[in-house]
Amino acid sequence: MPSVLKIEMPDSPLSGPATNSGFWPALPLAEWKDTCETLHMWTQIVGKIRMALTPPVNHWWHSTLYVSACGLTTSAIPYASGLFEIEFDFVRHRLLIRTSTGATKEMALAPRSVADFYRELLLLLAQMGITVRIWTMPQEVPNPIPFEQDEQHASYDPAYANRFWKILVASDAVFKEFRGRFVGKCSPVHFFWGSFDLAVTRFSGRPAPPRAGADPVAAEAYSHECCSLGFWPGSGDMKGPAYYSYTAPAPEGLAQAKISPGGYSSQFSEFILDYDEVRNSSSPRESLLSFAQASYEAGANLGQWDRKSLERRG
Repeated sequence: MPSVLKIEMPDSPLSGPATNSGFWPALPLAEWKDTCETLHMWTQIVGKIRMALTPPVNHWWHSTLYVSACGLTTSAIPYASGLFEIEFDFVRHRLLIRTSTGATKEMALAPRSVADFYRELLLLLAQMGITVRIWTMPQEVPNPIPFEQDEQHASYDPAYANRFWKILVASDAVFKEFRGRFVGKCSPVHFFWGSFDLAVTRFSGRPAPPRAGADPVAAEAYSHECCSLGFWPGSGDMKGPAYYSYTAPAPEGLAQAKISPGGYSSQFSEFILDYDEVRNSSSPRESLLSFAQASYEAGANLGQWDRKSLERRG
């Protein structure tokens, strides 16, 4: 018989360089708002390319991006008889395109309009033999401008793009640790380019009642009871970066539930924990895990989830 493999688990998934304060940097929205909005549009273009060429998966999981060692990636996208991948590199500040044939192309991440980014990316793909058509109207943003016409959003501050990525790296590790505690249906930890947030979603295993007036995106996303944890850099009424958690459909009494750290926001109908509270805590990992667990338990208990069969024990 083969010997039993012994796995030494680290004390923390962030026991390497990500425990340094540099991986929980300050990210005041006012300082990089223009860059954030431009980057949001760039990720929508790349995300729509992935969505157009990837076989559908429930809850739109085929459309998301993923945190990588240097930025955000589409992961492998099937095309013809091979694969290709598009990755935002927030260390070297390049957009990289790689194919399974070994071909590579790249373009600069620098101050440039959304229209210019869109044109160059599609040109590079065409030069690699990849043709794709996407709906060029941005989603989930006020006053959308078609990508090919958007000369308004043209900012890129590399220092703040790098800070944003570092927070995603740190958050991704904690979200994956939290995900590992759950044995029921659960999403990957992934980045939604529509709402521009990193998220992981647990499911009770029961279908949810249809949402009145829901569009096709929301109807599919919330077809089953779920509890979602995420990080959002902020915009609109959210004046800065924050972690959020919600249960959908929200069980009766959820708005009155008390958790720590964080609390329920009647404005957003979600539990909210300011990023700066996590960043400035003695242990950002523990603070974030406590918020994730407490907000999940509030929704799961009130919603009568079968926690005994859904959660990993020991």
